[in-house]
Amino acid sequence: MYLTKEQEELLDKPGCDVCMKLLISIGKTFDAGRMIEVKSVHISGISYQNIGNAGLEWLEELSKTARFRVKATVNPAGMDLQRWREMGISEDFYRKQLRILKALERMGARLEMSCIPYYFERIKRCESLAWAESNAVVYANSILGARTNRESGITAIASAVTGLTPEYGMHLNSNRVADLAVKLKIPEGCAPLAGCEIGKLECRVPYIVCDRKLREDEMRAMGAAMAATGGKAMFHVENQTPEWNAYEKPEDKVEVRAEELKEMKEENAPVEMPDLIAIGCPHAYTEEILKIAELTRDRFKIPVWIFTCRRVLKDENAMRAKEKIEKFGGKVFCDTCMVVSPATERFGKVMVDSGKALTYLPKLRKVEAFFGTLEECIDVALGNVKI
Repeated sequence: MYLTKEQEELLDKPGCDVCMKLLISIGKTFDAGRMIEVKSVHISGISYQNIGNAGLEWLEELSKTARFRVKATVNPAGMDLQRWREMGISEDFYRKQLRILKALERMGARLEMSCIPYYFERIKRCESLAWAESNAVVYANSILGARTNRESGITAIASAVTGLTPEYGMHLNSNRVADLAVKLKIPEGCAPLAGCEIGKLECRVPYIVCDRKLREDEMRAMGAAMAATGGKAMFHVENQTPEWNAYEKPEDKVEVRAEELKEMKEENAPVEMPDLIAIGCPHAYTEEILKIAELTRDRFKIPVWIFTCRRVLKDENAMRAKEKIEKFGGKVFCDTCMVVSPATERFGKVMVDSGKALTYLPKLRKVEAFFGTLEECIDVALGNVKI
């Protein structure tokens, strides 16, 4: 791999050396010809539940010498930093999670603790990034037209320290070409399930031809789900996404029918009353919180947990909506999410409006997950639906 003189010098800098060696190793594995500079980094896997004592010790050791050279934000932690006791988090977990965050902060991370950095960062088309959160990766590549591989938490940290990433994968035009056309008929409320189905298809980059124009929130939910079920890092939507017409169209075609999605929705609907309604995977943004508050007209009959970040709640309207939701018994937690926090494990059955959560909750938190639209989730919570 070709390295500039400045890049070679990083191999002799304490803190940078181990990060450069890691990135060079990754680059050689994928036949990258060179390193490229990145504009921003987003670090996932920072929950103590994910990295444990070994990851905590590695971060603390690295933070003694390494400092971030580019803007770096971090994913949700394993708890709400202010309301961790309400979530049932132990003090030992709390203290170790704080040590992880302090180590990242020493290196220069911005502790946003959100999985939706694309709403807070000014990302330009074709900018090179090193992002490690799956829904953020697919959003950046597909909807923003930026360029990032699906990094691990460790390689994202290495890129933050060096300001570099190997040029391979989604940084190259040849890997952004769609290899399967997906004819999609999508009923209202089924975007997350469509994402689950598309994620499972045998392809690298799907080219979606939809029977109607997709809203941004639908593309976001669909992308998050296909990243969860099939590791997709990018998709194109005809006439909508920035690069839909930049490459040759795929010859292979499949169809995802509305009837299939309706059947899938019925199969994943709750068959008994859930123990928890969990919303915010990816994190709920202002409009979602306002919509939940609008739908909330009575006291919740079962626990409702909504996950967002503190930056969203700086909006006065979002804060008023949060206060209304909590007045009726809901909880709006920040800094964390249902997937990365062990707090979710104490609920046996969880209803979600997210294809990503529907996929990950049974695997990571060992709970049974049901699916419904946002409106259906709130109806169940209010007792308007008998199960």
